[in-house]
Amino acid sequence: MWITLLKSKIHRAAVTGASVDYEGSLAISSDLAERVNLLPYERILVSNMNNGNRFETYVIYGPRGKGVIELNGAAALLGAIGDRLTLMSFAQVEESEVLRHKPSIVVVDEQNQMVRVS
Repeated sequence: MWITLLKSKIHRAAVTGASVDYEGSLAISSDLAERVNLLPYERILVSNMNNGNRFETYVIYGPRGKGVIELNGAAALLGAIGDRLTLMSFAQVEESEVLRHKPSIVVVDEQNQMVRVS
């Protein structure tokens, strides 16, 4: 049996930009995405802590070290610059591996700089 568990999480990311005219996705500074093992085009669940919206989209890499968290396409209508987001991805894990599984988690500050990594 396979169990779905949290794989990656960026907690309290601040939205730095939004563009409805973009075709879709969420841009994340590549250093943040890589730190939690998020891949380009990987599906993510986004939770907006300011307005309660939850939606799915996919990752694109933004400039390294810039703290970029940009809502694009329809997702740009679900948040505003400054909103705090939790970005999550999930993986299918064999039941025998569940107790050994450890998600990659980063908590960021207001400038999307890593303050805690686990």
